[in-house]
Amino acid sequence: MNSQELRARLQGVIAFPVTPFNSDLSLDIPGLRRNLQALLHHPLAAVVAAGGTGEMYSLTPAEHRSVIQATVEEVQGRVPVISGTGFNQPLALELAQQSARLGVDAILALPPYYPNADEEALAEYYAAIGAATPLPLLVYSRDWVNPSPAWVERLAAKVPTLAVWKDGQGDIRRYQQIISRVGDRLHWVGGAGDDGVPGYYSIGIRAYTSSIATVAPKLSLQLHEAAAAGEREKLSQLMNCYVIPLYALRARRKGYEVSVMKAMMTCIGLAAGPVRPPLPNLRPEELTEVRSMMENWKAVL
Repeated sequence: MNSQELRARLQGVIAFPVTPFNSDLSLDIPGLRRNLQALLHHPLAAVVAAGGTGEMYSLTPAEHRSVIQATVEEVQGRVPVISGTGFNQPLALELAQQSARLGVDAILALPPYYPNADEEALAEYYAAIGAATPLPLLVYSRDWVNPSPAWVERLAAKVPTLAVWKDGQGDIRRYQQIISRVGDRLHWVGGAGDDGVPGYYSIGIRAYTSSIATVAPKLSLQLHEAAAAGEREKLSQLMNCYVIPLYALRARRKGYEVSVMKAMMTCIGLAAGPVRPPLPNLRPEELTEVRSMMENWKAVL
């Protein structure tokens, strides 16, 4: 899949599946396959394997390979499969090239482990990943990677394979400035969370990455459809009833953006299991809250 083909496909909901673990924290690949089979009943734009929600930073290279291979085999070309990579430059290149051999359609570059890189060195990191395979590259701007519009423009000129920018900051003002500066050289994706849909779609974006899709793909698609159609009342109802309470719970503790989603999945019989340290699992009283929340979510499951 070339960059133009990928960009054409990335309209709507991009799902970020979790990586299920067994109680001993080993990989649950059969569970991952079952989850993907259920997920693919819905008209998604793409699936990201071993991304942030997939706890990429907790996986070994061998485990990363197992997750990517299982995902490619289950998807069977029905939607693009995007593989997460990161850590440091050598590991990022290894994981990207390994994923390309396994048949993914694009590479998602997460920030490197080192949070103090200057702009020139950070650009070299992304350029190396972009040159490692002929596949389209997505840059995930999150955490400490929050570049200026001019830097994004220079990176787009430097890296021919760079095709998509996934914003993980949720700063609509900054994102609007970047889009204005770079234009249609890149495809723009809202990536800070389902709660960012109203803001992202207000500036013309029509694709977003959803962790809610791991639990309730129907709800993720309703958010996209309402926002794209300008149905403000319906979008507001979905946000207030489902999304905002969920994200309030996720914000209570660092790492809960994954832990809460796994707890919700467990409640409805999907494979999830615990998170790996240093992410924290939910406290018992919060598990009770999740079970109560899922009662309210029955209409969108």
